[in-house]
Amino acid sequence: MLLDEIKKGENKRLELKEKLPSNEAIAKTVVAFSNTSGGKLIIGVNDNREIVGIEEDKIFEYEEKISSIINDLCYPTILPEIYAQNINGKVVLVIEVFRGSLLPYYLKNKGKLKGTYIRIGSTNRIADENMIAELQRQRLNKSFDEEINFEFEIKDIDLNIIYNEFKKINKKCDYDKLKNLKLIKNINGKDMPTNALLITLGKFDNTMIKCARFKGITKEIFIDKKEFDGNLFYNLENTIKFLQNHLNLNAEVEGLQLKEELEIPLLALREVLINAIIHRDYLRNSDIKVAIYDDIVEIVSPGGFPNGLTLEEVMNGRSEIRNKVLANLFRELNYVETWGSGIGKVKKICEEKNIKFEINETGNFVSIVFYRPKINTVEKPANNQRKTDGKPTENRRKTGGKPTDLTIQEEIIYDFVIKNKKINVKNAENILNIKSTRAKEILKNLTKKGILEKIGKTKGSYYILKNQH
Repeated sequence: MLLDEIKKGENKRLELKEKLPSNEAIAKTVVAFSNTSGGKLIIGVNDNREIVGIEEDKIFEYEEKISSIINDLCYPTILPEIYAQNINGKVVLVIEVFRGSLLPYYLKNKGKLKGTYIRIGSTNRIADENMIAELQRQRLNKSFDEEINFEFEIKDIDLNIIYNEFKKINKKCDYDKLKNLKLIKNINGKDMPTNALLITLGKFDNTMIKCARFKGITKEIFIDKKEFDGNLFYNLENTIKFLQNHLNLNAEVEGLQLKEELEIPLLALREVLINAIIHRDYLRNSDIKVAIYDDIVEIVSPGGFPNGLTLEEVMNGRSEIRNKVLANLFRELNYVETWGSGIGKVKKICEEKNIKFEINETGNFVSIVFYRPKINTVEKPANNQRKTDGKPTENRRKTGGKPTDLTIQEEIIYDFVIKNKKINVKNAENILNIKSTRAKEILKNLTKKGILEKIGKTKGSYYILKNQH
């Protein structure tokens, strides 16, 4: 129902205007909808989502004017549906645009490079060259990962990494198999790698997965941080290990046995990570990020939903594959069972375990959030936490050991002071490769924690272990 859509407010597929916008504003919105997911421009609704309507005697005039604007300013030809609808006694005008097949669409007077717009959230944004190229690939039903890459040669690439993955599942894989999978293509009689092969082997700069465990519910202090920058299989395996190390175990008694299960099912986490790896946008210079807080686990993947897909369609099981070669490789390796089944599987698992689970598309990123349950857990001791007399050593500095509540950067500072007896801001800058303001902040935090003590108040001041002198 149109009124229900209006009540939700502007989004990827909806724009609301109280009065008829300028000619170019209409054209930009129509072009953006055509390049993205389609959508509706509704005239006669104010900023508070109230139906104010338009003058009924101007409906036909507006329809004709809008048709002329779209025909004159947009290219290739866009054919929207323009109609009036009565809502609670007031008439609004709806311009309904469908995703086009002749991508990219753009403003004639600005040309393709400066006049191509896409819809991100509730705004129309000009597309960069990479996005325009992606729209052209979508028009031809091609994907970036199947394109040949001329920067590398096959002889310089270790193919054993992929061969070994197939061996693990007792499947045969040879050079011809890689060609059949489009990981290698022949051009002018010479075999060349595709982008998919290089992405798989971690040869691209942005194939890293960055993991962090933060203290509390903000990013102010992190407890642990890892960056996995190998091939995709290595990154996936080690990210899962990171999650296992930092999530609690749910302890349940089954019969006479104590059964321990990760608080967020490993199968759900694995499914989401595989989705992120397969469907992310490898043209964007950003990495997959995994963040663990006290209350949630968040996995963020660069790139919005592929090919104009909407959140509702994703949740209903529709699958649009951005990286076709990668997706097929992961399917061959049994990481993927059936197209479009991943999110449905995660939903089912989370419902069975009573875990809240969300997917959000924000700008050019997709984030998946698992809410950590409050359950009876088996706490895992931190890597630097040992037990004495059956009790965890919560603050080892009382007995001369290293404190357990340090971030990685603070631990590096602590070790430096143990070895060199003192440290100043410049030392901290150099050993952590950070700016002066951040170095001062870390030293200040260590002072607040009662670990360091500042000596002097001038430029020559330095820090020592508290109670050292």
